[in-house]
Order: sequence, then structure tokens, then C-alpha cells
Amino acid sequence: MASHLSGYCWLLTILLIAFLLCSAATAGDVPAIIVFGDSTVDAGNNNYILTVAKGNFPPYGRDFDGGVATGRFSNGRLVTDFVSEALGLPPSVPAYLDTSYTIDQLAMGVSFASGGTGLDSLTARVASVIPLSQQLEYFKEYIERLKVAKGEDVADEIIAEALYVFSVGTNDFIINYFHLPLRRAAYTTAEYVAHLVGEAGAAVRAAYELGARRVIFAGLAPIGCLPSARTLNHDAPGECDEEQSQVAVAFNSALAEAIEKLNDELAGARVVYSDTYNVISAVLSNPSDYG
Repeated sequence: MASHLSGYCWLLTILLIAFLLCSAATAGDVPAIIVFGDSTVDAGNNNYILTVAKGNFPPYGRDFDGGVATGRFSNGRLVTDFVSEALGLPPSVPAYLDTSYTIDQLAMGVSFASGGTGLDSLTARVASVIPLSQQLEYFKEYIERLKVAKGEDVADEIIAEALYVFSVGTNDFIINYFHLPLRRAAYTTAEYVAHLVGEAGAAVRAAYELGARRVIFAGLAPIGCLPSARTLNHDAPGECDEEQSQVAVAFNSALAEAIEKLNDELAGARVVYSDTYNVISAVLSNPSDYG
């Protein structure tokens, strides 16, 4: 699962809020935040499935309200939690599979994300977690529950005006492609990047067909600088694996191009690419500047 930095979260928050400002949305205009992805945005869904990929034990959650390990793969809140609060919504986004939340609470924000998942369905199978396709099925179920609780007109308005966040793709490389033989036998690196970008586009289109209109898709961080990549870098132990990070650069470039095409294709939608790579690179290059 991807690692988390507090500076990363704050900087991503700024990027997301900038997106909202650019799209003329402000606090009060966005009724909900709806989240798909991996451990970067999993609010605890993995607590409720049979998987070893869990974040419901210390030291996770040590800086969360009450020091509780909620299942977030983080010391505290996630970027989506900060964004929710900045929009005047609740300070944390609930996990969809947590039955302690009512549909009235989920109407203001919900995360379908699952730590360990990817754009490639094989990645989710490796980790025994929730694939993106199932997250979208849960979204369909959520819409129907929302219609029952709020009425169809109100539910349709929430779905149309909500902010949608996709944060996924890292595990396809760090769990799957770089360390397991199946995909490397079937795809060159460039072909696998293209395959994943195609899956990203398909996910956005599926959300659009269900009513999503304001979408942000986060690019990959420098994955060669994740702790796992540094540890497994046998050529230079403890150092970033630049080859892996360059794969992230290629993926991000292709994703940004695909998103431009989605904006031309999807009438009434605003899909924005969020550059996390350069943000994290800046933190890694000058950590003292970010505390």
C-alpha cells in the first residue's frame, strides 16, 4: 500500500481546493464528496472484508481524533477528509461498508476505496481487496439507497453536484507489475501503462454514466521513492529507484492526455488531473521546507 506523508496530504488538499475554485465551486456548492481508489483514500472499508491489507491497528490512527485506528492507512486523517471539512462537510469521509453510518450521513460523503486495490483487477485479487469495478457497483447501490432516503430529485442533485475523487494506480506497479510475473509476461511497460490508463478512463466513464460530473483523478507519486521501493532497491539500498519513478512519469503523462480527451467526450463533465508527482518530489527534495 502507498505510504502517507502529512505534507503530502496538505499539499494535495491545496490542489483539490484549487480545482474547486477553477470550476467555480465553493463551500456550500458541493453537497458531498464521493471517493474511489486505494489505501490513499480508504477510510476503513478493508476492515469489513477478508484481507490482510488492514490499517485498523497501531500505529495507524495515532493522530486521528481520539487516537483511534479507523482502518485508514495513515497516522491521521486522509486528504479527502481535509477536503470534506474545507467544503463545509463533515471532517471525515465515512467508509461505505461501515454499517454504523446512516444513509443520511453517507449523503454528505462516502468512500468506496479499498487499500491494496488497483486499476488492474488482478491487483485487487492479489491482495484480496475490493476492485474498482465493485466499488462502482457499491456506488450504484448507494444511489438507490439515496433515492429511497432523500427522494429521487434530491438524490439526483447530490450525485450531479458532488465532488468525485479517484486515487488509484500505485499498487498496479508496486504490488503487481514490478514484483509478479504474470503482467510482465503479457505486457511491456509501455503497454501496461496504456492498459492502466484505459482502465482509468473506463472508470471515469462508468461514474459519469451514473451521474458524476465533477471529477478529479490523482496521478501517481514518485513510486520509486516509496519505502518499499527504497528497501527493495538492491542496486542502491535506501535510495529511490529512479527507473520505477520514471514509469510513474510515463503513466501520469498518458493519464493527463486521456483526461483531456474525456473532457471533450463527456458532455457537461469537468475532469481534472491532479499532479501529485511534482508535489511529492518537492517535499522529498526539500523536506525542511515542509516541516
